Amino acid sequence: MSIPQKIEEIKKSIPESVSLVAVSKTKPNEAIMEAYDGGYRIFGENKPQELTRKFNELPKDIIWHMIGHLQTNKVKYIAPFVSLIHAVDSLKLLKEINKQALKNDRVIDCLFQFHIADEQTKFGLDLNDAELIINSEEYQNMQNIRIVGVMGMATYTDDENQVRSEFSNLKSIYSKLKSKFFSEEESFKEISMGMSGDYKLAIEEGSTMIRVGSTIFGTRDYSNK
Repeated sequence: MSIPQKIEEIKKSIPESVSLVAVSKTKPNEAIMEAYDGGYRIFGENKPQELTRKFNELPKDIIWHMIGHLQTNKVKYIAPFVSLIHAVDSLKLLKEINKQALKNDRVIDCLFQFHIADEQTKFGLDLNDAELIINSEEYQNMQNIRIVGVMGMATYTDDENQVRSEFSNLKSIYSKLKSKFFSEEESFKEISMGMSGDYKLAIEEGSTMIRVGSTIFGTRDYSNK
């Protein structure tokens, strides 16, 4: 199956209310253009320099999501154009995004990343961390960022019950934040969870946005092309 056909298959299998981010990290421009020529526009990258290069080289109507861990010193590269930053895990990072968005005369949409997995290697906040950020005077004064939801990654395991429970935990965190801080904000509506191996479970647990790479682009090595 071609890349556009794979995207179409996934879109047919998920509710219309769930958006699909085609994770194009490490994939060459030709693979992204195959999806683009098939009508797809939303792509996710996890390295700021690679994302910036692709933005410069590819059509300007592509909607770029930054889905990986983001260091504060790399925000400036993507601030002029990024559509959504998935992995905000500190006030320090949020301050830098706000600063760079202001320089570019933009408001940048962001998701709070929560640590929901067993693995210690994954980044993310807990509910208390997020509440401290939201209640801080610095956050209250930020005019150039908009928190539109939450993101999390489940443990990499075959145990479906564990994965389901972690996704359910993220949905619960989202609901608490929505009712306590964002009840009047229609834009606070995204729960970004679910990847190639577990997006169906994630959708069952309330995901509104899935990040799918290998199911679309395969694990093919393009490096020798």
